[in-house]
Amino acid sequence: MRISIKAKPAAKEDAIAMIDDFSYAVSVKEPPIQGRANKAIVKILSEYFSVPQSSVRIISGFTSKNKVVEILK
Repeated sequence: MRISIKAKPAAKEDAIAMIDDFSYAVSVKEPPIQGRANKAIVKILSEYFSVPQSSVRIISGFTSKNKVVEILK
């Protein structure tokens, strides 16, 4: 499954908000430095969808707030 993510790094708390079936807003505490926010996004999405972190992969938007993420179930 592929979903669109609107990333919000350096937020006050980690959170996921569903916009529609395939779009989510993901807030993480980590800053967007050296991929730390991307790692936090992968971690929070793996917990949200109950899959291992290895099943969550960022397809595009590594340096953008708008990302496409693939989740393997």
